[in-house]
Amino acid sequence: MGKLKQELFTFGKAQLSALAATLADFLTTIVLAEAAGLWYVAATFTGALTGGVLNFLTNYRWVFKPQRQQKGQMAMRYALVWCGSIGLNTLLTYLLTELSHRYFVLAKVVAAILVGVLWNYLLQRHWVFRNR
Repeated sequence: MGKLKQELFTFGKAQLSALAATLADFLTTIVLAEAAGLWYVAATFTGALTGGVLNFLTNYRWVFKPQRQQKGQMAMRYALVWCGSIGLNTLLTYLLTELSHRYFVLAKVVAAILVGVLWNYLLQRHWVFRNR
């Protein structure tokens, strides 16, 4: 498989992993908050944690398959990227919502796509799960 074709294949798998993590995040949050009656902030945190762990494990085992790296080091790098992602998503959603004066959902989607591709994917591909 050519280098570009392989990179696009890896990118596609990473996006499927991110989608599965997002679904797990939302499903966990909704079940805990709505069905179990857990405080929505705790449910949101637990959902985000669930999605993040699922994304890390899926990326490790299926998307990037790093070799000869310690899982603990990868987990620490992933946590740093993940925290940056949360901050950037929050900041961009705020800024885009304020600039548009009302389009919160569209702002959130645009922020998620930008951060997902330009921050999460690039850093996970070339720093967190890189093959040495």
